[in-house]
Amino acid sequence: MPDAEIISIGPRAVRAPATAKPKQTSAGRARAARVPAAAKPVTAKPERSTPKPVTPKPVTPEPVTPEPVTPAAGIPAPTLPSTGPRRGSARCKATGVDGVRCRAVAESTGFCAEHRSMTAVETDERGPVSDHPADVAEPAEWERKVAGALAFLRRRITGDYEVDEFGFDADLTEHVLMAPLRPLFAHYFRVETRGLENVPDTGAALLVANHSGTIPLDAMMTQLTLLDHHPAHRHLRMLGADLVFRLPGIGPVARKGGNTLACHADAERLLGSGHLCGVWPEGFKGIGKPFSERYKLQRFGRGGFVSAALRTGVPIIPCSIIGAEEIYPMIANLKTVARILGLPYLPITPTFPLLGPLGAIPLPSKWIIEFGEPIETAQFGPGAADDPMLVFGVTDQVRETIQQTLYRLLLQRRSVFF
Repeated sequence: MPDAEIISIGPRAVRAPATAKPKQTSAGRARAARVPAAAKPVTAKPERSTPKPVTPKPVTPEPVTPEPVTPAAGIPAPTLPSTGPRRGSARCKATGVDGVRCRAVAESTGFCAEHRSMTAVETDERGPVSDHPADVAEPAEWERKVAGALAFLRRRITGDYEVDEFGFDADLTEHVLMAPLRPLFAHYFRVETRGLENVPDTGAALLVANHSGTIPLDAMMTQLTLLDHHPAHRHLRMLGADLVFRLPGIGPVARKGGNTLACHADAERLLGSGHLCGVWPEGFKGIGKPFSERYKLQRFGRGGFVSAALRTGVPIIPCSIIGAEEIYPMIANLKTVARILGLPYLPITPTFPLLGPLGAIPLPSKWIIEFGEPIETAQFGPGAADDPMLVFGVTDQVRETIQQTLYRLLLQRRSVFF
């Protein structure tokens, strides 16, 4: 039974007949399917006019406390390089043995192409070892010495060295003959040099010095001074007596070391070629004088060295040497025995021949070598060498300059050995 509407009338409710719904035919159903249903209205949500600001929570970084680094005893803490901007290209961080920083342009590793291998160096508690020159100075010095020795041997084997017309071998002199004298110069005699600026960097000059010491160590120390300590590292060509070249074994070595015979021809050839020559005019009279006459110059011969300087027009440089008189104090001279042996003198010292071979050890006196102001000779002309009065006058001037300098240096020296 179809649904009926209930009508309340009075106390009893009467059910009303339901209104019959019209039946829908198939055609009607088709038309209803073609009519779209009404779209439901979409109500947009109202937007918020003012968004609420979002305040980010502050982030507090955790403090990082660097670990304290305690430098090694006696070694100051290193100074870290600045990280600020640099002008131009960065320089290489490598530092040489002498403490001078490399001037080459650095690559991305911080080192130049030559020192690129230093990027993989060891590190200690103070940082890279390469940042501490004092730590790497000794190995670098040994490496330099070993490399120099190997290079010297290669040159000697291959014959890649020069010997001049006088027999002078500069390579052998610098690396072999002067090598045993360097410890004596620096640590034993403690040689103090003065006036090196008076020796020219280039060109010829004649150096004239006093002679003493029983054994000519003063000439060798003067040669080493100019080779190692002069800014131009000049070789001194020394003019020696003929006895030096007649001694077996010593003559050839003296030739290779730059010595030549003290004669006018050789002196003028060397000076004319622009060499720095040295002469000791006292000769055996100066080197063989007794200790009681120390620092008193003997006669300078006939002035042959002045004649050579006048003919070539080169300056004469007076040189005064303090300290050589005390290395072998000669208290006596065995002239008879020396004449039999063909020697100019045979010294007796406090240690020789009493101590035998130990008497050959020199005493450790304090040395001073001073180079005086040059005495110019070019203004006299080449013909002045034939004027004996002028030659004697210049000779006395040089001798007096050296003698007065010796007296002055003796007053300045505190002690013979200090």
